[in-house]
Amino acid sequence: MTTSPSEPSDSPSGPASGPVPGTAPDTRSATPVDLAIVGAGPAGLAAAVTAAGLGLRVTLLDAGERPGGQYYRHPAPGLGAARPEALHHGWSAFASREAALRAHESAGRITYLPLHHVWTLTPDHGGSPGWTLYAVAGPDEAPATVRARTVLLATGAYERQLPFPGWTLPGVVGAGGAQAMLKGGLVLPGSRVVVAGSGPLLLAVAGSLAAAGARVPAVVEAAAYTGYAAYTGYAAHAPALLRNPGKLAEGATYGGALLRHGVRLLTRHAVTEAHGADRVEAVTVTRLDRDWRPLPGTARRIPCDAVAVGHGLVPQLELATGLGCATRLSPDATIALELDEQQRTSVPGVWSAGETGGIGGAQLALAEGEIAAHSIAGRPVPARLARTRTRLRAFAAAMAGAHRPGPGWTDWLREDTDVCRCEEVPASRIREAVEDLGARDARTVKLLTRAGMGWCQGRMCGPAVAALAGADPAPDRRPLSCPVPLRHLAALPPEAPSDGLRAELP
Repeated sequence: MTTSPSEPSDSPSGPASGPVPGTAPDTRSATPVDLAIVGAGPAGLAAAVTAAGLGLRVTLLDAGERPGGQYYRHPAPGLGAARPEALHHGWSAFASREAALRAHESAGRITYLPLHHVWTLTPDHGGSPGWTLYAVAGPDEAPATVRARTVLLATGAYERQLPFPGWTLPGVVGAGGAQAMLKGGLVLPGSRVVVAGSGPLLLAVAGSLAAAGARVPAVVEAAAYTGYAAYTGYAAHAPALLRNPGKLAEGATYGGALLRHGVRLLTRHAVTEAHGADRVEAVTVTRLDRDWRPLPGTARRIPCDAVAVGHGLVPQLELATGLGCATRLSPDATIALELDEQQRTSVPGVWSAGETGGIGGAQLALAEGEIAAHSIAGRPVPARLARTRTRLRAFAAAMAGAHRPGPGWTDWLREDTDVCRCEEVPASRIREAVEDLGARDARTVKLLTRAGMGWCQGRMCGPAVAALAGADPAPDRRPLSCPVPLRHLAALPPEAPSDGLRAELP
């Protein structure tokens, strides 16, 4: 998941003409660094310290205030958390790399730029090949640019949501969002929290919430943990699972935590409705068939004051697809980048690592970040890293296939269920666009209904709209990866952005 920038200011004055504290100066005319990395989560952080150790000059830009990304999110200093590592799995992997980041930063090998949200990057013209990255920087949303010979995109992912009646009620939050509230704010979304959706993240979220004092009456998992006809479960991927005993042990640890806290696990079930007036008060949980269709007569009601729901993660690819990087359809029906063994994209000079190449978790992201750094530095990739990536990618593919949403989930939508929350577009309008107006893809549905035109730009409703249109998800094509003040665009030099981006702008 990624953090969102603050709402753009429409003040005509903008920032002062001098550099804003904590932001990068305009470096268009400066000598480019060897490597610019977008994202300081596990992949970007590992790549930065590895590349610096191999002698490259690195600039690390991140939208967050502190390194670690969403996975290693930690409480704000003012909260006085005595042991933030207690909220994380594998904290030592982060701590060692953060220490290395600070050491390289002090030595001048890494320039670390927090609160920098990169909104586009363009190839340099003439001279030697390179890139210019444009960012919205700091609380004042100052413009910043960085030039680099090569780029690594480690932009992470955000949650996939499948709507259901009542999902807009206060108290219904993302599963990863609930974990972020706990890690970053030391708060719980409620006192009695149902955790629902699909994917391994649910077990971790439920265990964390229960350990922090929440009552978790049930973990509601839409998939099944065993394989059966016409369904891909864990049993169908036994070799990949057995090659990752550490992952199996991790899952057993989460399962043991649920048992200790009395949390019930319901597989092949889904939350098909949330109930309440001013806040969620209960959910309806229904058994599903192998295609995720609700089975009549199996509904039950569970009282709660919060629901943490999510169906896995979606790679965040706006910067990459804006450059024309090739993509592929992952086993979990999300779009990921097509990468080679060196972590290179199809665009020369651009590498990527972590969730952008397919959802795989922090351990895989760390390994891919290090592999990319070796490749960019022109060094052989250590065999140990290559083996680790192969093993963890196989495990990730197994998880993706086992938890891929079934086509029947749309049956739990009522006609008045909002699919696009930003624009308040109900399922009935989307179905009308498809059945009566001839829409055959999400883009046409968007043009006919405004679904996906709101603040989130389709990140939350995109998978649902595509499913209702009867189409696979398509790569996002956005000229801007985040909201950008108009003054930034007005101040761009004539040669930037590229012609393709300029054509997209008003």
